[in-house]
Amino acid sequence: MSKIVKQSYKGVEGFEYITPKIAMEEAARCLLCYEAPCSKSCPAGTDPAKFIRSIRFRNVKGAAETIRENNPLGGICARVCPYDTLCEKACSATKIEKPIRIGLLQQFAIQQEKAYQMKILQVSNDKKNKKIACVGAGPASLTVASELARAGYEISVFEKEAKAGGMLTYGIAPVRLPQEVIDYDIEQIKNLGVNFVFNKNPSKEELDKFDAVFIGIGLWGDKLPNIEGINLENSFSAVKFLKKFRTDNTEFVNDKKVIVVGGGDVAIDCAVTANIYGAKDVRIVYRRTLEEATGNMREFVHALKRGISITTTMAPIAVRGNGKVEAVEFEGFKNKNDRMTLSADIVVFATRQGSEANNLDFISDENLTEIGLIKTEKSNVSGKYFAGGDVVYGGKTVVEAVRAGKEAAASIMKYLEAK
Repeated sequence: MSKIVKQSYKGVEGFEYITPKIAMEEAARCLLCYEAPCSKSCPAGTDPAKFIRSIRFRNVKGAAETIRENNPLGGICARVCPYDTLCEKACSATKIEKPIRIGLLQQFAIQQEKAYQMKILQVSNDKKNKKIACVGAGPASLTVASELARAGYEISVFEKEAKAGGMLTYGIAPVRLPQEVIDYDIEQIKNLGVNFVFNKNPSKEELDKFDAVFIGIGLWGDKLPNIEGINLENSFSAVKFLKKFRTDNTEFVNDKKVIVVGGGDVAIDCAVTANIYGAKDVRIVYRRTLEEATGNMREFVHALKRGISITTTMAPIAVRGNGKVEAVEFEGFKNKNDRMTLSADIVVFATRQGSEANNLDFISDENLTEIGLIKTEKSNVSGKYFAGGDVVYGGKTVVEAVRAGKEAAASIMKYLEAK
């Protein structure tokens, strides 16, 4: 397929418009490495070297096939994957000038897939007489569903919310990951015949009807600091704050002072989202130094450019207000004598997320770690139960959840074949 669709792509905050000319020029910079280090550095095994080569020779169908067949969430990962610490960091071109912009090229290939209405993922003709349930519709479960449906298994995905996607839909800022991108990737999985059941937490009795069960419920539990005033109105966990933008409206931050506590990517997401949707003042407060922060430094720079303040080495000790948030008190993380009080209308704690696995009646306490994560051995919990993603490994990236899903799908197939 040599013809490349020329269309205008909808811009999103923090992302560029990608034209065929830009994509061709970027792909032409690739050094065509033998045993390309970029491909070895992709957790999901997406093989950037192969799809970049396809784009370079105007084979956009081949590029889309390489991405989609290796990563069913290729469109989503094109938006939120930390390329600068994975494949782009490993790129050989870095030693000459700068790395190939792999994320941009992946985004372009998926846009071409959509423009051409390609149907890449196909179901095997070898139908298996086995039923698998996926509990949760986050990235790990979606990957398991895609892999097993393509292999000919009958898949049902149970989701407690009204839409699929898990943290993709409810826990990532909409300005960073548009819902249309999520819906498009999920539609490719639905087209494989995967059955989605929404607003449903399955019981053990219901799951007994399935030959295997995958648990990918993510981390939805609040882990808020045990400080005074934590339950005041307008005191949010990061997950609930971002979910409000997806399910409610964005006006609740208009002309408000917002404080975000934390130093990771989620904290930056919360701060930038509040800033974009009209907060009059946004400040990130982190207990350690910026050098110790887990957040992507490029994202911190983006936040600073937007006028978001960043205060470090200060930890919250109390939220003050009469019924609702009015101020937050902090003390020095290392020097307890350092104190400050910041006025605020909203405070967001982007610090820790917890597992809700202890609420599942089909998971025993002996299968949980001290912090509530599910123990596994090669993705297996016990018997026909398997698990993967954040509920096993803690808060990780989307591409790592895809890898966990692929590993779990392989283990489930091995288990069913042996059985």
